[in-house]
Amino acid sequence: MKTNPKSANAAPPDDVHLIVAEDEEVVIEHHTEDWIAFALFWALAFIVFLQFFTRYIMNDSLAWTEEIARYGLMSLAFIGGVVVTRKKAHIAVELVSNLMGPGPMRSALLALVDFITLGFIGLLAYFSVTIIERMHSQRMTVFDLPMSLVYGVVGLGCFMMLARQIQVVWRNARDGWRRAPDVTEQIHPD
Repeated sequence: MKTNPKSANAAPPDDVHLIVAEDEEVVIEHHTEDWIAFALFWALAFIVFLQFFTRYIMNDSLAWTEEIARYGLMSLAFIGGVVVTRKKAHIAVELVSNLMGPGPMRSALLALVDFITLGFIGLLAYFSVTIIERMHSQRMTVFDLPMSLVYGVVGLGCFMMLARQIQVVWRNARDGWRRAPDVTEQIHPD
């Protein structure tokens, strides 16, 4: 069997594309938690740089930078949790729901997951209030301020997560806990 050497090295016609790229529409959202997280992130970056600069370049470390960086990171984690809750991007194991076909069992499972998440975040918000109350008598190490200020930001993040999770549950309930059947999310058994 002979093959034509010209046909093996020939380029495909112009109307055949092996890779098709389409531009997605970029949606820029401006939510309160995004701006708070943005400000906290850059303030934290500045404080950590200041700590590095004063410790290793000036050989005279500022005492407050380490403590405030720790509190800033804690605050950023909980405010970032609000962003993740709004985008429904928390870490999850979705194998069972992806294996199930669309129907009432899958909707019931997704509803159960939403309500368990709502209950967990509700408990987190409740316990954050109790921690804020208990930490009011303790003082920060460097500044003479109550630790309840630091935990107040944690509580704010927990209550904002609770509000966003309520919105997520409301939207999912309105849609009947049906996700769009996306090929990339579904695992089809052989």
